[in-house]
Amino acid sequence: MSKTRYAVRAMVEGAIFVAIAEVLGYLKLWHMPEGGSISLMMLPVVIYALRWGLGNGLLAGLALGILDFMLGGGFAIGWQSILGDYLVAITALGLAGLGHKKGFSGIVLGAVLGCLGRFVSIWVTGATLWGEYMYDIYGLPMDNEFIYSFLYNLPVLISGVITTVICVALYNIRPTRKYMLGEDIV
Repeated sequence: MSKTRYAVRAMVEGAIFVAIAEVLGYLKLWHMPEGGSISLMMLPVVIYALRWGLGNGLLAGLALGILDFMLGGGFAIGWQSILGDYLVAITALGLAGLGHKKGFSGIVLGAVLGCLGRFVSIWVTGATLWGEYMYDIYGLPMDNEFIYSFLYNLPVLISGVITTVICVALYNIRPTRKYMLGEDIV
């Protein structure tokens, strides 16, 4: 496959996966009052990053971050929260590309790194920017911004675990394993 055709295929698949991710972001299994939810939004970008690598994965994550803020009803208190909660956090899903073409261990490591990268970004943003808005959460009184942010953003961590489990399950199906490992790209 020529480099141009390879690049076009990566770009088209990226656009499709970002669109699917945005749609999955609307299908929430559970939702927090001021944002944050359990959904499968991370899954398409993680799969895309595992297939196409770090650079393409980060770019797809950035595109999804912008799209999600603009179309998903992004909630922010300033440019810092837009940057931390959307652009950096969702771009971090592309870290899954570090597992590109590394077999089963790469799939697991990539999915964990991508999902954990997103969680860490929103956890730090939540503690540093949103901490002053703390309230009792899950019936627990809160007085520490980092514990509050960890608990509040727990649904995103749960979504990451679900995403990783699904990636492992897909790896065990021969056609999707070949797809995720990029074996159909010559």
